[in-house]
Amino acid sequence: MSARRSTAATLLTLAVATAALAGCSQKKDDKAGSDAVKVNATDTACEVSKATFPAGHIVLDIANKGSKTTEVYVYAAGDKIVTERENIGPGTKATVNAEIKAGSYEIACKPGMVGDGIRQKITVTGEGSAAAVDPRLTAAVDAYRTYAQEQADATVPAVEAFAAAIKGGDLERAKSLYAPSRTGWERTEPVAESFGDVDPKTDTREDGLEPGQEWTGWHKLEKSLWVDAAVGDAEKKLADQLVVDLKDWQKRIPEAEITATGMANGAKELLDEVATGKVTGEEDRYSHTDLADFAANVEGAKKAYELLKPVAAEKDAALAKTLDSEFAALEALLAKYKQADGSYTSYEKVTEAERKTFSDAVNALGEPLSKLAAAVVAE
Repeated sequence: MSARRSTAATLLTLAVATAALAGCSQKKDDKAGSDAVKVNATDTACEVSKATFPAGHIVLDIANKGSKTTEVYVYAAGDKIVTERENIGPGTKATVNAEIKAGSYEIACKPGMVGDGIRQKITVTGEGSAAAVDPRLTAAVDAYRTYAQEQADATVPAVEAFAAAIKGGDLERAKSLYAPSRTGWERTEPVAESFGDVDPKTDTREDGLEPGQEWTGWHKLEKSLWVDAAVGDAEKKLADQLVVDLKDWQKRIPEAEITATGMANGAKELLDEVATGKVTGEEDRYSHTDLADFAANVEGAKKAYELLKPVAAEKDAALAKTLDSEFAALEALLAKYKQADGSYTSYEKVTEAERKTFSDAVNALGEPLSKLAAAVVAE
């Protein structure tokens, strides 16, 4: 998980926005006849062109006019992530397609990709629904929910085995079970993160802690195993809590808001996770099992794409061809580092030149993948 995601802050009470939050202002949409919501992000402000708009298919046209790389989120109550776009560099733009139901939300710009962000209250009106009209997209959403549930169902016993090894004091076994316990989570992380409160408890890195936040979850245990080389009563308690928190995630999958555009955006988010956490070696900095998470992220992104492909290929055959090619190239690259037992080469053994090759392959896939949501909803 990226450190910037770890926030336990409570979302402000949502209401119809009549004024901007501090440092975050509104402006009129200068493009006549445009339905897009323009978001101008700077280092100190988050300008949103519309505070109120109809439910349904929403387009966010984002421009980063600041000096820092930023990201933009749409949050529902409880900091549930509705949609997001990360890694928007200074002077660059991004377009996000999303399906949003009627209700109260906040748009957050995060200069430097840290903290709670500069937030703008928005209201989505009407009886609009995020349900897909095309029956193929409805089927894709249903299949993806089943996939997410399967991944959660497989994760819980894997984490229980990991926790049992810790509680039994078997450090070497616990180390061997650490990466496999994360696979299902990493494949479907955007769904898990959409709940808002689960991710900070289970997948926060030490440098991602908010003031006053207790460090719990996988990465705290990772540090105990690989750095401290010991587990005590505190770690055993944390292991039990990780199981409890992941069971909570497991039972909440049926209530997750999943849409076709959300699936497409989630696939891009998984590639962003790879680019900002796995390729850099920051994610599993103690165990160096980053490539296992990397592979799971790619697998999850590909699953979402494959479910959407019948519609996407019909509407943009060239895009589908490119995505097929780039997914294959990245999978082939990862395969070179996969061991006979199914594990991956320790990331500390991956040279800087090899990391650059990984980065280039991720970027080559990430750019066309960012266009998948638009292709899915294209007329």
